[in-house]
Amino acid sequence: MAGQKKLLRALAGETQDVPPIWMMRQAGRYLPEYRATRAEAGDFLSLCYNPELAAEVTLQPIRRYGFDAAILFADILLIPQALGADLWFVTGEGPRLSTITTEGDFAKLGPVSDIHETLNPIYETVRILSRALPAETTLIGFAGAPWTVATYMIAGRGTPDQGPAHALREENTALFEALLARITEATIEYLSKQIEAGAEVVKIFDSWAGSLKGEAFQKYALEPCRQITAALKERHPGIPVIGFPREAGDKYVGFAKATGVDCVALDNSVDPAWAAAHVQVGGCVQGNLASRHMVTGGQELVDETRRIVEAFRNGPHIFNLGHGITPDADPANVQLMIDTVRSS
Repeated sequence: MAGQKKLLRALAGETQDVPPIWMMRQAGRYLPEYRATRAEAGDFLSLCYNPELAAEVTLQPIRRYGFDAAILFADILLIPQALGADLWFVTGEGPRLSTITTEGDFAKLGPVSDIHETLNPIYETVRILSRALPAETTLIGFAGAPWTVATYMIAGRGTPDQGPAHALREENTALFEALLARITEATIEYLSKQIEAGAEVVKIFDSWAGSLKGEAFQKYALEPCRQITAALKERHPGIPVIGFPREAGDKYVGFAKATGVDCVALDNSVDPAWAAAHVQVGGCVQGNLASRHMVTGGQELVDETRRIVEAFRNGPHIFNLGHGITPDADPANVQLMIDTVRSS
């Protein structure tokens, strides 16, 4: 694997002296160059759907920091929009969607076969990036996991406890499962098109997986991830998949084997030493520095970065945050993190 990119080597199971590094939301509001490009685009969704500008913000952190991977700039809620939901963003508050709470709402959604008309600009962004990225940089595509996407489609916005989605799951299971199945099918098609356009890895973000307990986690977090991974690997043999069931706790154990993903991304609520002993034994792990260190910096950032590198040193590891970088992060702290990883 000597000639392969560092990230792909980790995903193939290789233990490396220096782990590859990238960062969730690495193209984002903490960078002044991102803010300038977003202003040029006009608004967030216009930036997502402008291939040239979306490619530009994806490339900005690669130019600045030399990360080992670039992740496509897009949003997990583009699939609901492509299925026919209304989507808009409220400044300072985040996304809003038309809600799916009745059979009538669900009936208004379009067929999966129609999503590409809306999403074609995203595939063009991937094509631009596959040509523009440095030869050593891996291109990651992504989508939201069906459960997480469904929580937004049901509530019409992000919620602290995903209460509306849990309520629909319990009160109208048939409708809830039909929605999840539609999202799952659309996600397979969406990620498959990203791979065809040049994505070398795909990641499935299940940001709200931790609110699913017991059997519900198996049915609505694990099983859709398994279905998506299996379908993608059947269509695109060898494509690596990263799964991120955030705040899954002890359910991280065995997640890779149960779903078929090549790497499990870890949030920062789990201890690296525990994760090395219980999760990394099953394959590659990604994570898991707390994003607050990108704000506070200093010796604590250095110490915690070294602790994570040391904990995962004996197996395949991709260094990353445990959640996305926040807009108040100091770009200098990102460089400090990278320097620390590469000198540890």
